[in-house]
Amino acid sequence: MDINTRKRLAENTAFWVFRILSLGVIGILFSILGFILSKGIGVVNWDFITKMPEDGMTKGGIYPAIIGTLYLIAGSMLFAFPIGLMSGIYTNEYAKEGFIKRFIKLMTSNLAGIPSIVFGLFGMALFVNGMGFGDSIIAGSLTLGLLVLPIIIRTTEESLKAIDNSFRHASLALGATKLQTIRRVTLPMAMPNIITGLILSIGRVSGETAPILFTVAAYFLPKLPTSMYDQVMALPYHLYVISTSGTNIAESRSMAYGTAVVLILIVLILNLAANALRRYLGKKYKIN
Repeated sequence: MDINTRKRLAENTAFWVFRILSLGVIGILFSILGFILSKGIGVVNWDFITKMPEDGMTKGGIYPAIIGTLYLIAGSMLFAFPIGLMSGIYTNEYAKEGFIKRFIKLMTSNLAGIPSIVFGLFGMALFVNGMGFGDSIIAGSLTLGLLVLPIIIRTTEESLKAIDNSFRHASLALGATKLQTIRRVTLPMAMPNIITGLILSIGRVSGETAPILFTVAAYFLPKLPTSMYDQVMALPYHLYVISTSGTNIAESRSMAYGTAVVLILIVLILNLAANALRRYLGKKYKIN
């Protein structure tokens, strides 16, 4: 067997290994989704989505938990996305190479690796007790925002780094300031990839239980919030409670699977909307 044949054989073997692994991951994903859908899709109907919970969450719907989850997603993104975006811009466009920049990157990476329950304890100490917000939407949103802040910072930084410097030089040569170059050239071109960070952040925020356990989530609250200082029910915590410590776990089991289906659908819809925005921006600025 000559060397070219051995190279082709090794290449084909590697491709098949990667293909099998990829199909295996997809198979696991679809098996999990199929199991949840088969158990919970029969529970999901209009009443389940729009009614208040009843009888200790064994009957009724999950409307307050859906609204609470949407409030927390929106609140955390309103906090985390602008700060993460500006931090990423500063790190890539303004910070000079040296100790400070390396320190910022190191701390951002370390922050991304902290367990979510630690963020929950920190949010309880700072926002709930220290700042006097109590168990509230604003405390939960700020805690979740801190949780996903590293994702948005690093995604913004890497997206801006991928933009060729020739675009910056051309803009500056035409008389634009550095801020104008960032605002009109580099940031719009990087935005499709930055949206990826937003998608990942939404997915993580929507499924976190530990941070909201200490800062906002209520066990049983069959009403809608009236201000950002109110507690709310949330789908992840609702799912955890009725699956592990509800008043009648066996009776509410189907409700738990239905809640999981609704949570998956909410994340899917939000991700599809963000992907549509990403594709629109990519076409607008002709970015693949």
